[in-house]
Amino acid sequence: MEDLVTMERMSNTDASESRPSCMMPTVKPAGSLIMVVAPSGAGKSTLVKALLEQDPSIRLSISCTTRAPRPGEQDGREYHFLSVDEFLACRERGEFLEWAEIYGNYYGTSAPRIAAHMATGADVLLEIDWQGAQQVKRLFPDAVGIFILPPSIATLEERLTKRGQDAPDVIARRMQSAESEISHAAECEYVIINQSLATALSELTSVVSAARCRFSRQAARNASLFAELGIAPAVARAAD
Repeated sequence: MEDLVTMERMSNTDASESRPSCMMPTVKPAGSLIMVVAPSGAGKSTLVKALLEQDPSIRLSISCTTRAPRPGEQDGREYHFLSVDEFLACRERGEFLEWAEIYGNYYGTSAPRIAAHMATGADVLLEIDWQGAQQVKRLFPDAVGIFILPPSIATLEERLTKRGQDAPDVIARRMQSAESEISHAAECEYVIINQSLATALSELTSVVSAARCRFSRQAARNASLFAELGIAPAVARAAD
């Protein structure tokens, strides 16, 4: 994606251009970047909500979008709702880690917010589509991808219909896209089949725990201990 350079200066503002630049990290941040990917209706949002209630230390990245708020949604909670002009201006300033146009609406992830959270050691979770996940992976190869699958196509259509949020023509478009979206499951490190919410949540929690225990993240969070034990930082950076 153009305008993405490194993450070192992500939260800074260039005085001459008055814009943040998205920069790749020169060292591994202490926090993990976790991407939850799924076709619409697979239960991604329900699982993420349950995970965050169970573990409030995880920071959910709130995406920007140009779509209209659904009933009950609030600006800054589900999404940062922007006009098309506002979104395009942010994109031109290089403020998105990733962005995509989906079903005629724009979606994007704020790079500065993610950088700030990860630098403090917080784990950041992205609810994201496969296009966005590909863009993030180019910048963060060690981002953890988790794909949520429905137990069947019939169940997926049933869930989309029952939630009552989309018109029939929108549901039809989502079902047409589901096969293509699901074909990208192999791009993620983990796959969870969401047949039982309790089982799927347990599996999601296990993946997050495993991500936190990766060598590089433990080294970043426990630098003094690793130094005391004689584990060289260079070894820690190379391990992931």
